[in-house]
Amino acid sequence: MSVRRILTGVGIVIGSALLLVVLFTSWYTVDESEQALVLTFGEANETITESGLKFKLPWPIQQVEILSKETFSLQFGYDQKDGEIESFPKETRMITGDENIALADLVVQWKITEPRDYLFNSEDPESILYDATSASIRSIIGSSTIDAALTTGKAEIEDEVRELLSSLIEKYSIGISVQAVQLQDVELPNEEVRQAFTDVTDARETMNTKENEAEKYRNQKLNEAQGEEDAIKLRAEGEKAARIEQARGDVAIFDKLYAEYQTNPDVTRQRLILETLEEVLPNAEVYIMNDDGGTLKYLPLNPLEREQQPPVPTEEQESEDGQS
Repeated sequence: MSVRRILTGVGIVIGSALLLVVLFTSWYTVDESEQALVLTFGEANETITESGLKFKLPWPIQQVEILSKETFSLQFGYDQKDGEIESFPKETRMITGDENIALADLVVQWKITEPRDYLFNSEDPESILYDATSASIRSIIGSSTIDAALTTGKAEIEDEVRELLSSLIEKYSIGISVQAVQLQDVELPNEEVRQAFTDVTDARETMNTKENEAEKYRNQKLNEAQGEEDAIKLRAEGEKAARIEQARGDVAIFDKLYAEYQTNPDVTRQRLILETLEEVLPNAEVYIMNDDGGTLKYLPLNPLEREQQPPVPTEEQESEDGQS
């Protein structure tokens, strides 16, 4: 009886242990920032991307590998820990297309997109990514000029590195997707060369500034000249219109005078003579003399003004005044 009881107790203990194993290994949780790969007897079976409490067959039938869905950063050429940056110049030194030496470091943003390939196609996917990054940046820098790498060509270099790196990672099938590539710094290997290049860059910027100022001055003068041209044209158009209207008025006056002349030529002729004398000699006193020198007729051009002034004495009045 005692042996049977012992065996029964052992069976109960084993059954309880197995039950606990089943209970604790049949459920797992996937967070929103995680993804899971279910393994059945060590073989990849299913990828779980939805979060929540999940069920699986108990261990050792099925196991679960939990991987992150977050974006990781790979630092090439330097390492940053506790706010301190450590550079690796041997890794970042490379030759440009115009046979200059440059130091280039960058950051690669990547994430796990295929958990099965990430776990089973390579022992160290991050090491492969690092080597592919080194090959990509050296290839692109090697086909670029030092001027482009240090100044205006950085954005284009980043795009080309990202495209080349993405194609390499796709060929390696390590379950990684490259999200972005950011050049952190591209510089020359020593201080003297850096200073010389800085001087060249400053001179180029000064040249660009002068060219912009000259273009601005040119545009200003062109606008001023265009404004003066428009003003002259407007004045000319105005003067042209005024002269045309004046000519039309003169023609109208001439037509009226001609009509009057046809009706009464003598009167019109005398009127024109008087008006012309009035216009040419506004303040003069005109006498009409005969061939013997005697006064025939006094011609007042401004009769109203003459009425306000004393009469001019004749020769007989002057002789009488002298005798008296």
